[in-house]
Amino acid sequence: MDNEFSTSCLKDHFLIAMPELSGGFFAHSLTYVCEHSEHGAMGIVINQPLSLKLDEILDQLQIQHSDSTRQKPVMAGGPVQIDRGFILHKAGQGCWSSTLSITDQISLTTSQDILTSIAQEEGPEDNLVALGYAGWNAGQLEQELAANAWLTLPADSDIIFKLPIEKRLDAAADKLGIDLHLIAPGSGHA
Repeated sequence: MDNEFSTSCLKDHFLIAMPELSGGFFAHSLTYVCEHSEHGAMGIVINQPLSLKLDEILDQLQIQHSDSTRQKPVMAGGPVQIDRGFILHKAGQGCWSSTLSITDQISLTTSQDILTSIAQEEGPEDNLVALGYAGWNAGQLEQELAANAWLTLPADSDIIFKLPIEKRLDAAADKLGIDLHLIAPGSGHA
């Protein structure tokens, strides 16, 4: 079982929501998969901004910050633990209390010390702040994949950190050579 699972592990991949997911939280979403094992999966939606800006969170946490944080968007990372912060960032750009190394290039930190560093312009320059995460129980993501709810592809850190939010989903789809606007609901079912 372990060998079978490892060949289908989606850690460090993107999930592109198919039209079947329209109307819910994941409609038109691009999710970065941080963890995927036989126990389930966890990811961060990287293209659904909240109306909340980073400076508002920093003010609430009473963290002094520079003006550079004023208009930095905060993502709706997923429908689970929406009151908890998750920061995707380039790896090796600091050391914080609670960091999960996803790849040699990307890490996920949940401790407040990274927010303090970002607020003081000492944190990782390439970062994405989200509230909440997307989670799947054991076998749930695999069932959704079998039902054609998601397209998958290897992740690209430039899409996460360099592209404007509104261009991320189409850029990921372009890597697969598809135009999401041409896919009708129910596509892929025989």
